Amino acid sequence: MLKRTILRGLATAALVAASISGASAQWPNKPIRFINPFPAGGGVDAFARPIAAKLSQQLGQTVFVENMGGAGGNLGVMEVQRADPDGHTVLLG
Repeated sequence: MLKRTILRGLATAALVAASISGASAQWPNKPIRFINPFPAGGGVDAFARPIAAKLSQQLGQTVFVENMGGAGGNLGVMEVQRADPDGHTVLLG
C-alpha cells in the first residue's frame, strides 16, 4: 500500500516537473526546497524523501527536504509564504 502511494506520488511529481520545465526552460536554476511542516520521521517525511531523490535525478538539480515542524505546521507554512515566488520552494502536506 505504501509502495503504491509512493509510486503515485512520484508519477505526479514527474508530471508536475515536466509541465513546469516545459513552461520555463530556465527552471530550476537553483536547488529546490521541499518544506515539510511536520517533524522529521513522520509520514510526510517518509513520503517526500524518495520523491526528492527521484526529482533530483530527473531535473539535474538538487531537491532537498527541510523539516520545519512546530506550531501545528504553521512554521513551515510561514517559511514557504516568505519565500520568493520562483517555484523553488514547495510546501508538502
